[in-house]
Amino acid sequence: MQTEFSIPTRGQGLYEFTSDVTRWVQGTGVDQALLTLFVRHTSCSLLIQENADPEVQTDLRNFFHRLVPPTTDPQMRYLTHTYEGPDDMPAHIKAAMMPVSLSIPVSGGRPVLGTWQGIYLFEHRNAPHTRGVTAHLGA
Repeated sequence: MQTEFSIPTRGQGLYEFTSDVTRWVQGTGVDQALLTLFVRHTSCSLLIQENADPEVQTDLRNFFHRLVPPTTDPQMRYLTHTYEGPDDMPAHIKAAMMPVSLSIPVSGGRPVLGTWQGIYLFEHRNAPHTRGVTAHLGA
């Protein structure tokens, strides 16, 4: 079974879509399986991360911004792929450092996540986008 999630973003940051995934898995009627999520873009990532304290998402976004600043930062002048904007090549670097797919067990008709875990799309670009995440449920 497969489906596609469309996740609208408003710029850099983490966008939780756990409830969408859980609703879809429950609607399939599958009790036990392996859920695979795959983002079909080269400038964003997927993460399982804490969903209780929003400061975690803020700190992650700030950390990766400091780790890989925009191409307008003097320390990034060595980059040559700059014609799509100062956030584009740094977004590709961040996506290369983080997962673009996740595997999550399903048991009892629900994704097996920890108490404080959520599924996030991590947008690395400044402009709004609509990102596609393909979900595959294999028994």
